[in-house]
Amino acid sequence: MSSFKIIKGSCVEQNVDAIVNAANGNMMHGGGVARAILMACGPELNTACRKYKLPVRDGSVIVTPSFNMKNAKIIIHAVGPNFAKTPESFEELCDAYYNSLVELKNNKYHSIAFPLISSGIFAGNIENPVSVSTKYCIEAYKRFLIDNSDYDVDVLLCAYSNSEYEEALNQQKIMSKMSEVKKYIHRNL
Repeated sequence: MSSFKIIKGSCVEQNVDAIVNAANGNMMHGGGVARAILMACGPELNTACRKYKLPVRDGSVIVTPSFNMKNAKIIIHAVGPNFAKTPESFEELCDAYYNSLVELKNNKYHSIAFPLISSGIFAGNIENPVSVSTKYCIEAYKRFLIDNSDYDVDVLLCAYSNSEYEEALNQQKIMSKMSEVKKYIHRNL
């Protein structure tokens, strides 16, 4: 049975099959979660990323081994949109999450840890970027379950700080209430 959970902590520290890197299209691991993943994997990660045709398009993913990282089998590099440059790229954000889940399945794995993609330096002027990222992660998860009802996945959405954690949980509650309202309306029409 599939599961979705929001936790407080770093995705880099989770014991899962796949850890997701909130990547940029050129696979530069300069800061944030990308830097933490590079430090855990070792320099072989950069070599593996350079084997792909760059830049990688927003919403797309590439997969590399986890090299020296012992708590994951693969790294899925999900390219989230830079909302400062493309402020309406919500579909690409959802695709980054969804395509990561597809690659998890393609590699025959079942557990994955996500950071809040495009909620940091790529957030641009988005109001409540953590809520936006959480929303699209949940939507991608639900779409994946519909498209792959025969495949179980365990998803951890990792919020690094206390404030991010609270905001992500709040967004999840809002979406849950909206879902209940839609079900009620559907049943009573």
